[in-house]
Amino acid sequence: MFERKKTRQIHIGSVAIGGGAPISVQSMTNTKTTDTEATVQQIKALTAAGCDIVRLAVPDMAAAENLGNIIKDVKVPLVADIHFDYKLALEAIRQGISGLRLNPGNIGGEEKVRAVVQEAKAHGIPIRIGVNAGSLDKKILEKHGGVTAEGLVESALQHVRILEQQGFYDMKISLKAHDVPMTLAAYRLMSEKVDYPLHLGITEAGTPNTGIIKSAVGIGSLLAEGIGDTFRISLTGDPVVEVKVANEILKALGLKEYGPTLVACPTCGRTSIDLPAIAAQVEKKLEGITEPIEVAVMGCVVNGPGEARGADVGIAGGKGEGLVFRKGEIVRKVPESELVTELFKEIDAILEERKKK
Repeated sequence: MFERKKTRQIHIGSVAIGGGAPISVQSMTNTKTTDTEATVQQIKALTAAGCDIVRLAVPDMAAAENLGNIIKDVKVPLVADIHFDYKLALEAIRQGISGLRLNPGNIGGEEKVRAVVQEAKAHGIPIRIGVNAGSLDKKILEKHGGVTAEGLVESALQHVRILEQQGFYDMKISLKAHDVPMTLAAYRLMSEKVDYPLHLGITEAGTPNTGIIKSAVGIGSLLAEGIGDTFRISLTGDPVVEVKVANEILKALGLKEYGPTLVACPTCGRTSIDLPAIAAQVEKKLEGITEPIEVAVMGCVVNGPGEARGADVGIAGGKGEGLVFRKGEIVRKVPESELVTELFKEIDAILEERKKK
């Protein structure tokens, strides 16, 4: 397990962030917040996929005033994403939101910031200071000669000081850019300067084809260094995919148990079965399982069971037939056409055995 940087703890609804709490997964709806039915349906889909916190865009008062209708129909904590109008933040708090995402510097003058902070403090609502590379102040851009990690940190600290001056410390910080090395540098620098929880992300990462890679490299690197308390994978398209990717990253780093793990060899000249098709079939069938279980699909009966000895269960193909094994021990030999069926018989048996313990 990676040694995590110690941060202070805040709570978004029932979810603890920082202070040694489990790293939480976040996502954001792409429905209109004024559409209660569509938004609630998407939030429930995100929750079912393993999302801990969901953020909603609040671009106008109609969206802010509809938050209460959404909140009463879901169980996961919700965060209101606010820009420019402090009244939207005040209304979101009145509607029962669990957290705010805003930049104090763009919601008006000191009096407006004070009004939001006072209400947030009175209701125990934390605030995320979110700085993006695309929205840095002109003075900071001029000072640093463009968008830099140092500029991102300076901008965030300016917003942090605004809240601290109001006696408000219930916050977390995000520093997002689509440039992975810059994002890494910014979070590393910020982690040395403050003990506030950090919300990780590679913003505008792109479609799943490229965005998953950029996010896994960037966010995975920071988590492996012990930096980060919560994060969102930002992908173009269905946000449920973001949640699945996020949990796979945590699982890959040993930071969370999350559903099945599929181990499959890359194939070689010894492979005598249609391993890609079989692996794809197994992967599809595993989607219906939520219990942590390691499943191996190997192409060679010579080395397969040994190489996948750590797997709970697996199959290894031969010429027209294959082996079913548990923890590297061969259970039986079956025809190739029955490999997947027999594999899932063993999976069902293992899961049933666990229930009885």
